[in-house]
Amino acid sequence: MTGKKSDDNAAPETADAIILAGSRPGGDAMADNRGIAVKALIPVAGKAMLAHVTAALLRHRAIGNIHLLAQDFTPFWDNDDTRHLASDDRVVAQTSAATIATSIDALLGGEEARYPMLITTADNVLLSDAMVDDFLGHAVSSDIAIAVVEKDVLLRRYPASKRTWLKLRGGHYSGANLFYFGSPKARQILRYWAEVEQDRKKGWKILTIFGPWLLFLAVTRMLTVDQLAARVGKKLGLTIRIVKMAQAEACIDVDKDSDLEMVEQIIAARNEAGSA
Repeated sequence: MTGKKSDDNAAPETADAIILAGSRPGGDAMADNRGIAVKALIPVAGKAMLAHVTAALLRHRAIGNIHLLAQDFTPFWDNDDTRHLASDDRVVAQTSAATIATSIDALLGGEEARYPMLITTADNVLLSDAMVDDFLGHAVSSDIAIAVVEKDVLLRRYPASKRTWLKLRGGHYSGANLFYFGSPKARQILRYWAEVEQDRKKGWKILTIFGPWLLFLAVTRMLTVDQLAARVGKKLGLTIRIVKMAQAEACIDVDKDSDLEMVEQIIAARNEAGSA
């Protein structure tokens, strides 16, 4: 499916979505400490993480079907906040493979896969209509789009937030847990994803796969984030677009207890503003 970027009053391009809701090898400390089977079911503001993310996507006018990826769906169907997803015609449950990359690849190789596909995670609890609009609006016509938040955008709004930053010429960036696969060609990036997904906090590691010269240009900050994406895209024959999100909350997921506290405060502020 293809489309052109729309104006502010038109609906954005339609996309299906994938939510990564499984457990990492070895489990998750946040879930284990709470006696919860899987991180995606940790309550945030009184509701399981996954319930926040699925609600945001199901209500959005541009999202079609939602594919859930997890190793075991029994905990989800036993949970009061997520059991309704089992009977929702727009939600497709697919058992994960050994890794995230192989799981996504298997899904995209299946008969039910449709492009474009938005990919996010179950801990992206602050996902909003504005974020989906912003991301899809800028991702149109690319093979791959990756959402990031600039350091200044985040710290102006949430100065106490601590993130892992990719430092490049012209700015520092944090990933926003939103990805876009616009065509089947995008699947080739998954073999590189597979090589780094167990070491995801070391942002430079993926660049070693594309050669020492590209790594040198990046670590010496001779490339902007857009130039880096263009170089990698040229090597792979892909159009790769970096989407710099306007919403600071786009890079605030729930990886640790301090994140959970911050996210609950943001949700409470949203609810208060909505009821005012």
